[in-house]
Amino acid sequence: MIKNLIKIAFRNLLKNKSFTAINVLGLALGLATCMLIVFYVFDELSYDRFNVNADRVYRVNNDIKFGGISNSYAVSPAPLAAAMKNDFPEIEQVVRFRTRGGFQVKKGNQNIQEYGLVFADPSVFSIFTLPMIDGSPDNALNEPHAVVITEQIAKKYFNQTNVVGKVMTFNDTAQYKITGVIKDIPKQSHFHFDFFISMATIDEAKDNSWLSSNFNTYILLKPGVDYKKLEAKFNEFFKHHAGPQLQGILHLSFAKFEQAGNYYRLNLTPLKKIHLESNRVAELGANGNIQYVLIFSVIAIVILLIACVNFMNLSTARSSNRAKEVGVRKVLGSPRKYLIAQFLTESLLITAVATLVAVFTAWALLPLFNQMSGKELVITLQVLYRLIPVLFLIIIVIGCLAGSYPALYLSGFQPIEVLKGKLSTGFKGGIFRSVLVVFQFVISIFLIVGTLVIYNQLKYIQNKDMGYDRDHVLVVQNVWTLGNSAQTFKQKIKQLAGVKDASLSEALPTWDYGNSTTLFKDKVLDQKRSLHTQDWGVDEGYIPTLGIKMAAGRNFSTDMLTDSSGLIINQAAAKLLNYPDPLNQMLYMPLDNMLKAMKPYHIIGVMKDFNFRSLRENVTPMVFVLRHSQGAMSVRINSANIPLLLSQVRNKWKEISPNQQFNYSFMNEDFDAMYRSEQRVGTISIAFTSLAIIIACLGLFGLAAYAAEQRTKEIGIRKVLGAKISTIVGMLSIDFIKLVVIAIVIAAPAAWWALKIWLQGFAYKQDIQWWVLVLAGSTAIFIAFITISFQSIKAALLNPVNSLRSE
Repeated sequence: MIKNLIKIAFRNLLKNKSFTAINVLGLALGLATCMLIVFYVFDELSYDRFNVNADRVYRVNNDIKFGGISNSYAVSPAPLAAAMKNDFPEIEQVVRFRTRGGFQVKKGNQNIQEYGLVFADPSVFSIFTLPMIDGSPDNALNEPHAVVITEQIAKKYFNQTNVVGKVMTFNDTAQYKITGVIKDIPKQSHFHFDFFISMATIDEAKDNSWLSSNFNTYILLKPGVDYKKLEAKFNEFFKHHAGPQLQGILHLSFAKFEQAGNYYRLNLTPLKKIHLESNRVAELGANGNIQYVLIFSVIAIVILLIACVNFMNLSTARSSNRAKEVGVRKVLGSPRKYLIAQFLTESLLITAVATLVAVFTAWALLPLFNQMSGKELVITLQVLYRLIPVLFLIIIVIGCLAGSYPALYLSGFQPIEVLKGKLSTGFKGGIFRSVLVVFQFVISIFLIVGTLVIYNQLKYIQNKDMGYDRDHVLVVQNVWTLGNSAQTFKQKIKQLAGVKDASLSEALPTWDYGNSTTLFKDKVLDQKRSLHTQDWGVDEGYIPTLGIKMAAGRNFSTDMLTDSSGLIINQAAAKLLNYPDPLNQMLYMPLDNMLKAMKPYHIIGVMKDFNFRSLRENVTPMVFVLRHSQGAMSVRINSANIPLLLSQVRNKWKEISPNQQFNYSFMNEDFDAMYRSEQRVGTISIAFTSLAIIIACLGLFGLAAYAAEQRTKEIGIRKVLGAKISTIVGMLSIDFIKLVVIAIVIAAPAAWWALKIWLQGFAYKQDIQWWVLVLAGSTAIFIAFITISFQSIKAALLNPVNSLRSE
């Protein structure tokens, strides 16, 4: 029985090659797209799940509002971890991370810049699954100046992994003893460190300040503990420990502190949610976005639905070709269930072939998809073993889903009506089929609008005036490695032809940098007269090099000795300070975490606001302090021969420090990297939108072919009576164009609403323009018309003698 069904199905599919090809291609494209998105989604959802105790690990965050500014941090105070373990029996273990940027690591006579360094407590190996292949995790980080490295780093510096006991030199002077080698951390981790240095190495780890947060703290809960119930206890816990310091510093109880509208709240983020659902200050890496995962998941489903809709449409449109077959079968006694089985067999056979094509298509497109998404997805044997049962399930589900309506529809024909020729066939009269066509184009138009809005937002971000000029700015990194020679290097660079200005600073607007402080209007530390602000150390060349505009006052000057206690504030800070004229007003800055020592500063200038963080956030208060910082050097260039200038800068670097690695970037490239996730989403959206449109057009192409085929005699008669080709093309196209117009009416408001929500994630955004909706609708109509016209013109050009010969 089954063999016979397959044989008949195979013959029918070969008999209708065009129908089979369109359906196989449509389903294959839909399934291949779906597979690629599934690979992406599974990869995003798999972050940190390699940890054995992932379900019990949580990160401690804090949300702070003080001095009129609120921030959400992924870090917490230094003494918090030990206090939590001591006060809460629900906590099994705690660990802290402290990052301090990059280090220079010596290899032979060369210093190599490394960024994956972190100071960690010895308990890190008890909480995170970091298998050690050499050394013991029990005591690897107990002693100061001990370091555990990854397998990759061991091979990079020693060409082997058995390196416990060897010594590495950091920053030319500090020596660290290797006490362990761990396997490389999986890519699906929210942190990627290559060097774990013992926390006992830094004095900051012993800091007892509860009002300063610099440590990423993680806790491992005991089995069965409800983290929400534990979280509810944090408020009183923090008040108990931090209250005395708050009282001693600000002479203020927590009750008064909160009554003034301030707060300091601890909370937990589950380890599995950090990558997709956390976007706080001081994250350990660039995280993903759960919104994009949901969007891509929906896109995968709708593209697959579009492919299934194509199958349903084409199968029912072919009813005239199969009607007599069904009628004869029923007259000869074939039960309806056998007819349903026959049509479902054809559907399953098409789906099986399409699935096979889709697997090879997805495999071929995977490198391109990795390039667009920034992933490193691979199809391994393990993936294939898991994929086979999934593919089998897809064939069954998609085959039955796509073939269910055609099977029920075709098998339901009444034989008497079929054999008398009374059955209504073709495009007209197919209400359900029209609904499916509308559905396809609703999705396609939605995706077109989404792609245009994302593209416009990215273009807006790239072209927006950020308040500083990022073009033609060379950034020389890690200038601190030059030590006292950094100033000499700066002066030599300024003398080069093609260099307008240069500046040494501890931060740049394109960095994810946060150094905040609290300024007070008086020596008396009154919270009502305070300002929580970013505090950056810059030199006198910073403002002219970056092209930051002044609103009032002046820039720093080396000729003014008093500028060592001068401040330049931005307009956001001036607004919160609320001085009639902020120039020459005094502000007091703490010199330590306990606010025991304060230094007076006077305001010498007010700069215009510039975006020193992502455009997802509003500009917050910022102050510049004249400090000889050496984080990076910015060079404003006006040379037409950039390669030559780069070579000259490199040579000046090598003159001063021949063994130090020279690293550079351009500020506009660093800026683009801040929005790389949005750029990738935009690129992927364009690709998926194009595929959705192609699949929808394949179905429309097939429907137009069958519609033209069923109206062959009508077209012949109209041509004999003098109808023009344009009239016939319009007649055959109008039914489809009406459906596309209906789809536009449905899709436009839905897309506008959904994308309005997406844009709310940006503090600075471009409103959805009316022309975007018009362009999307016009594009859909144009694509549909071109697709239909091919078949319509072909039908209109047929010789009427051939089409009317049977009459």
